[in-house]
Amino acid sequence: MIDAGKTIINSNKSGDETFLVRFISSDKIETVQDFTDNKELLMDGLDSFYVEGGQTAIIDAVYLSAEHVSEYKKGDDSDRRRRALIVITDGEDRNSFYKQEQLFSRLREEDVQIFVIGFINELDKDSGFIRKSPREKAVNLINRLASETGGRAFFPESISELPQIANEIIRDLRTQYVISYNPTNKAQDGSFRAIKVTVDQPSGGDKRIALTRTGRLARKESATAPRPPDVRMPGATTPNKKPPK
Repeated sequence: MIDAGKTIINSNKSGDETFLVRFISSDKIETVQDFTDNKELLMDGLDSFYVEGGQTAIIDAVYLSAEHVSEYKKGDDSDRRRRALIVITDGEDRNSFYKQEQLFSRLREEDVQIFVIGFINELDKDSGFIRKSPREKAVNLINRLASETGGRAFFPESISELPQIANEIIRDLRTQYVISYNPTNKAQDGSFRAIKVTVDQPSGGDKRIALTRTGRLARKESATAPRPPDVRMPGATTPNKKPPK
């Protein structure tokens, strides 16, 4: 996984910036390296990653990381900067502060594309009459993270697939179009407006699909959601104990 991360970072062009987050439980979400274009610092950060057991808090990690990506600005080109998260996880959330619907509500407000590499093979496949299996829940979460943000989900069978997956993510990040439209409904009421983009298929060529968000929010001012306790994110060296805004 570290090698896959290095493949992606090595593809960075001039001006590209990356940050690294290592997450375990809700109280241990750490920014190993904040935004930088220095590849040497990023490589050192990746080399410091290690496995640690705990109550995985993927929802909290994605929530806070997406927030950090969305809020990061540089110069006057902030509106055109591509913002993306690449998440490597087994997809099993065990003890997050935030709930799934809080996460997806926030993601609808952020202009962040999420790519997920899901290692789900070790998760239990058995489900009950009412209860979904851990694997099924993980797959659903991973697919939703990707589909609702216009990203992609990958489920490798082995680590040998990671180089190809990393290169596919690089290709997707380097290929984009900016499309705008003038909505007939001008109300800034905070409601979600579903948007569907389709692509005319070329004759005799490969099928093409549009990787897009499922819609946009008609933004309005709203209160900031409460933050989870004792979170080291982003870039802090001590727990964040600030009260909610």
